[in-house]
Amino acid sequence: MLKGKKTDIQNPELWEFPMNYPLSIIGHEGEHETLLNEVKLILGSQFPDFDLASIEVKPSKTGRFHSARVNLYLTAAEQVNTLYASLEDAKTVRMVV
Repeated sequence: MLKGKKTDIQNPELWEFPMNYPLSIIGHEGEHETLLNEVKLILGSQFPDFDLASIEVKPSKTGRFHSARVNLYLTAAEQVNTLYASLEDAKTVRMVV
């Protein structure tokens, strides 16, 4: 049974903060440039100290999709919930892993 929004952490007791949190944000087909811009806007607003130049964008093996890879430093569960909610609402984002 989900508690809260589907983007909220379901088992907060399993998370230990602060932590480094690697993330791959996969965009919709043909959304290479827009994906990068949208990810920069989201991360720049939520993590002012994050180095936007460190975002790696790579094509999938078939080249149909691109993913933005980041490594975030998180200090609280609320950061994760807010980040996932923003990514869920982003038009260019297909999935987050």
